[in-house]
Amino acid sequence: MPTPSYRRTKIIATLGPATESEKDLARLLQAGVDVVRLNMAHAKHDWTREVIRRIREISARAGHEVAIMMDIKGPEIRTGDLTAPIELRVGEIFDFTIKPGAERGSAEEIRSVDVNYRNLINDIKVGDTVLVDNGLIRLEVREKHDAHIRCRVLNPGTLGSRRHINLPGVKINLPSFTEKDRGDTIVGIEEGVDFIALSFVREAADITQLRGFLKEHKSRARVVAKIEDQTAIANLDEIIRATDVLMVARGDLGIEVPFQDLPVIQRRAVRTCLAVGRPVIIATHMLESMITQPMPTRAEITDVANAVYEQADCVMLSGETTVGQYPFECVRVLDTISRRVEEELAIDFPEPAVFIDERMKFMRSAVVMANEFPGSRIVTFTRRGLNAAGLSAHRPARAPILALTDSLQTLRQLRIVRSVEPYFIGPFGDPEKTLTRALDKLRDAGRIKTGDKLVIISDVLTTNNERVDSIQLRTVG
Repeated sequence: MPTPSYRRTKIIATLGPATESEKDLARLLQAGVDVVRLNMAHAKHDWTREVIRRIREISARAGHEVAIMMDIKGPEIRTGDLTAPIELRVGEIFDFTIKPGAERGSAEEIRSVDVNYRNLINDIKVGDTVLVDNGLIRLEVREKHDAHIRCRVLNPGTLGSRRHINLPGVKINLPSFTEKDRGDTIVGIEEGVDFIALSFVREAADITQLRGFLKEHKSRARVVAKIEDQTAIANLDEIIRATDVLMVARGDLGIEVPFQDLPVIQRRAVRTCLAVGRPVIIATHMLESMITQPMPTRAEITDVANAVYEQADCVMLSGETTVGQYPFECVRVLDTISRRVEEELAIDFPEPAVFIDERMKFMRSAVVMANEFPGSRIVTFTRRGLNAAGLSAHRPARAPILALTDSLQTLRQLRIVRSVEPYFIGPFGDPEKTLTRALDKLRDAGRIKTGDKLVIISDVLTTNNERVDSIQLRTVG
């Protein structure tokens, strides 16, 4: 079977020094990026506004509108500043101090570092594990009193300033949507970003809070929930149902859970998203070695392939395209692997999922019909992207979903949805005339030709002027 002319799996690339110039952004789009991610952990507002406008300008010039995802930082626990790095030894007793100016032990006794979260002493318990600097340093809490959390070093390492702290299994009472997040989100709303990714989501209420903030500011941005700790895993089902998109953020998640559980959690998250019709992103360390090497490792190739076999909507690049030496090669590697695996999936595919919702049953019948006609196309009309997303949830085996919309924002938001190719056709009108315009658009784009079978999802007008949903099978004339 020949390689399909399109890729079902979408690619997200994070913008940074290696890719933020006008020339490099154009190369990213040309390489096949569908969504550009802005990591707000260290981004300044002036830079953010500038690059968002640059992305929009280059997208419009290329005739290929991409989506923009603003990834806000969320709650974070870090160590304070040190005058010099500390070499920690196995068995050493070490203090985390949680109040400014707390008295420290002398260098000959117990060394210590401040922590930016003042309520940590109330959240943590004796016996808990503290992981520092992406889990490179591991400590066990032995006792706590006043402003000190006294720990024993379990494995050696060099502790520097402002290192990230993970607390596996510890329920932290930090707000999920911080003041910094609010300021960053306002900038995103003003510049019209398409997605806001909320870090360290722990429960559905976190998503509800962000959604309320977006609604209050009249934003139609979609919410991406990032699962990154054990609390999120315990509440996974409710989080998936509450969010618009799920991101399996394997960086912090891989530190927070036993490493052998990570692939199990990824698989469960993807399956649950498929079951309820939510787009899902697999992120972090997909091509980590390519930050400095021109070719991926065999393990990375298999990792990417597994995400595609699982039928995730998106795969995401982080450091590979922010500071990596081979950002465009990374995008091409994802593109090549995805196409090859999708070729296999088209040969041996499962029946579409069965959903309880009446609307989703209607969508399923269209997908079943398309699967019966090799080489067919699914054509749908959508204002908010719901029709296209519903069809995508059934994972059509071979037919692409050609989604016609009257909204540029909907077009961009559909860039994150598997198998969907969105097209802008301006205002909808009379159904038959709109369909004729749509087919002309798709013919001009080279996506349909004479003799192609089209499964068309649309609404039609009855003699009583009622609009009813319909599925049509047409042959392009």
